[in-house]
Amino acid sequence: MNFSRQITDWYRQNKRELPWRQTTNPYYIWLSEIILQQTRVAQGMSYYLKFINHYPTISDLANADEQAILNDWQGLGYYSRARNLHAAAKMVESEFNGIFPTNYNEILTLKGVGSYTAAAIASFAYNLPHAVVDGNVYRVLSRVFDIELPIDSNEGQKIFAQIAQDLLDKNQAALHNQAIMEFGALNCTPNTPNCAQCIFQLECLALKNNTISVRPVKKGKTKVRNRYFHYLYFNNGKETILQKRKEKDIWQHLFEFPKIEFDRDQNIEEVKHKIENLFLIKPSNYFINKKHLLSHQHIYCTFWEFDELPKELGETWEIVSITNFANYPIPRVIDRYLEEKLKSKQHRLLI
Repeated sequence: MNFSRQITDWYRQNKRELPWRQTTNPYYIWLSEIILQQTRVAQGMSYYLKFINHYPTISDLANADEQAILNDWQGLGYYSRARNLHAAAKMVESEFNGIFPTNYNEILTLKGVGSYTAAAIASFAYNLPHAVVDGNVYRVLSRVFDIELPIDSNEGQKIFAQIAQDLLDKNQAALHNQAIMEFGALNCTPNTPNCAQCIFQLECLALKNNTISVRPVKKGKTKVRNRYFHYLYFNNGKETILQKRKEKDIWQHLFEFPKIEFDRDQNIEEVKHKIENLFLIKPSNYFINKKHLLSHQHIYCTFWEFDELPKELGETWEIVSITNFANYPIPRVIDRYLEEKLKSKQHRLLI
């Protein structure tokens, strides 16, 4: 089996035309790789185009205001990626004289860049012989070679990395890496792989051994944590109140409405009574349990609405003009709530 030739031949005939594949600019390639982490291509495309338009050079990104970057990232989730992006751009400015590093080890030093991303940039920008190993690659290799080692184990990761490197065509690393990832994304998919038209149909050991559905193997799932947020949406028609998330937690550096958090579901009347006693103000309405799913957390949000601002403000609260609200990056769950409010014409907030 000439793995690399087979998969690159398939790629030439079946690849998607994507803008980051039309460049060898390491900055643009890096942007695309960070944006596409935990993100579908269809969703990430508009963000990629937005970022290269707003920040055409890495110096533009490094010198940008973090709040502006978070605002541009809004809705994409996993905001630590945006903060790392900004930090890495500053590293390039200060440590590499504004020139994106040109070898794997130097790329790996950038904030938020791991072995996969470093290999992707090194190969796509400079055609350096470093094999990529992402979720698509794990799936393809585990099936073609019917590997039962867990991909989230140290031993498994070492073995898969070695196999990927052994299969790599060192003379056309960029083409090979693009091909194997695209094959996993389009043909060797997680739930409904197209085995009937697979180029490895005769060689695939998982197909032969009827183990396609259980490849790749993972040791176990991370326990999901449930959290219960009760947001306080004060709006007197002219102003509202926001607070910045500063703790090391989800949505760090984003703005949100003041909130009370519980570690379990609460009786709604008891929460209402607690809010009234704490802030000496009665809510006019509430919307219960808007669920927001993160990789390791399920967030249940209840939004309490008030037609006036409280007389006393919390220490971290900030009064924000409604006309200036759009300049504050907020979590997607709050954005969705406000969008639905606007659509139903049940509130006066204009963005």
